[in-house]
Amino acid sequence: MALSRKRFGQHFLHDPAVIERIARAVEPREGDHIVEIGPGRGALTRRLLEADLATLDAVEIDRDLATLLAEELASDTRFALHRADALDLDLGALAERRGGRLRVVGNLPYNLSTPLLFHFLDGSDSIEDMHLMLQREVVARMTARPGTGEYGRLTVMLAPRTRAERLFDIGPGAFQPPPKVWSSIVRLEVLREPAFAVAPDYGKVVAAAFAHRRKTVRNALRGLVDSAQIEACGIDPAVRPETLTPQAFNELARAAAQAEAGRPSPSPPPMG
Repeated sequence: MALSRKRFGQHFLHDPAVIERIARAVEPREGDHIVEIGPGRGALTRRLLEADLATLDAVEIDRDLATLLAEELASDTRFALHRADALDLDLGALAERRGGRLRVVGNLPYNLSTPLLFHFLDGSDSIEDMHLMLQREVVARMTARPGTGEYGRLTVMLAPRTRAERLFDIGPGAFQPPPKVWSSIVRLEVLREPAFAVAPDYGKVVAAAFAHRRKTVRNALRGLVDSAQIEACGIDPAVRPETLTPQAFNELARAAAQAEAGRPSPSPPPMG
């Protein structure tokens, strides 16, 4: 039996009822191209392969686990094992090889969940949907509403390209060894068309706004936009960032780009 390795944040899902509930939420269909992140011992992998999938690509960073799973499922021609870090996975290239958009499923390492989510977001043109297991607090942030304590950078960055839905929670006892936190399953439906046309400076403005949550919008975005430019977007400069909608951040990003375009270029250093 493969042992859990702390450096990978491994907690293996072993509760049959939870595995079945996740599989029913994913609802694998005929012809699907599924990518499973962190299959571990393959409990969910085997259940997904009971459906008439086109392909299932599993991405596992632990070489020992990857070897065991590859050997066990070697006879299933639909299955491919990638011994790799999911952050290095080229989703666009994989979708092109498979001939269709991907459905991502995974129990994401909690210490890498945010970088992985942003990586998937970068490749969202190649993704149909995602069913992800994450720390419960992370899912709360992904599905938060403006004005709540959980609302933040992750919420706002996901909003233009995805529709997030929290499905159900999973207690520590469903894993071996049990983690110290609760988990949640979230469904991210990738929108075929963005909810709004995203301004080029959107990510920069959102990151600056939430770098210091207690600051007002005016102070958080100092150097990007001034009070007059914020007011021109229909936003009170004295409010805090967590009260603004994603669309409001997009308006601020447009204003920031216009402000940058209007600034004089720095003078070259004197010669001699």
